[in-house]
Amino acid sequence: MFIENLRFSLNATVPVFLMMVFGYFSKKVGLLDDHTTAKLNKFVFRTLLPALLFMDLSTADFKAVWDGRFVLFCMIVTFISVSVACLYSLLHKDRYERGEIIQAAYRSSAAILGIAFVKNIYGEATMAALMIVGTVPLYNIIAVVTLSLTSPDRENQKGGRQLFLSTLKGIVTNPIILGIIVGILWSVIGIPQPVILQKSVTYLGNMATPLSLIALGASFKAEEAKDKLPVTLGIVFIKLVLFCAIFLPVAVHFGFRGEKLIAILVMLGSATTGSCFVMAKNFGHKGSITALAVMMATLGSAFTLTGWLFVLKTLNYI
Repeated sequence: MFIENLRFSLNATVPVFLMMVFGYFSKKVGLLDDHTTAKLNKFVFRTLLPALLFMDLSTADFKAVWDGRFVLFCMIVTFISVSVACLYSLLHKDRYERGEIIQAAYRSSAAILGIAFVKNIYGEATMAALMIVGTVPLYNIIAVVTLSLTSPDRENQKGGRQLFLSTLKGIVTNPIILGIIVGILWSVIGIPQPVILQKSVTYLGNMATPLSLIALGASFKAEEAKDKLPVTLGIVFIKLVLFCAIFLPVAVHFGFRGEKLIAILVMLGSATTGSCFVMAKNFGHKGSITALAVMMATLGSAFTLTGWLFVLKTLNYI
């Protein structure tokens, strides 16, 4: 079981890491430059990631599998996780980088990894879809707020009213949030998807992960990341170890088992998602901490997720 879980986790995470490495070396040999990478980040943020989330959510049957208690648990844990991440960010002197720290510490690869991970173990991913409903909208709304409030461009804004309005506009017009809302409404209303639409959205959604990871790798600047290693190690520890150690026993106490517990594990302990970097760059942040956190968390999660799976299986919770 341990070897099988290790093999599965490595198969899930190593290709992700290799895509980042591919992007990094593409920049080094001149296939990509800063201008192209910036455009690629915007393209992923505004079109591909919304398409990916719409693709995952619009086809999920939420009416049939709805579990309000489970969704509420995911939402509450997300809020507490954000609070812990905020407290950790206060230890960092540069306030303009605190938004990156907060986002990288709480935001998981729930939408990208969650469904694949749960489906690989149980053959279906209905609970993963419910977990996405309880977390991904919050992930993105909180990310927009924190990245806006800590943006280096904030100094150019006049007064609290303008800051509030610009933050609210950022939430309402955020393409990722719009993709989530449209996807959920599409599923709840039960609108049939024509084959042409389904295939077109699938093509776009399937491009989101590889292109975002290539852009991340191409944007990674090793010289800027050297000084960020200590704070990034803290982020990775919080993301992969601390949240699981705190909240998995709580989930077990509330009676969550099997597929639901695996979905919670993915929510808590999967690697920081590459879309964090795309969002950070689009809000004017350097992205150095985020890029390093995604790389380190992706590599480390292959082993920590396997460890948590082994513990849960040994205790007969899954």
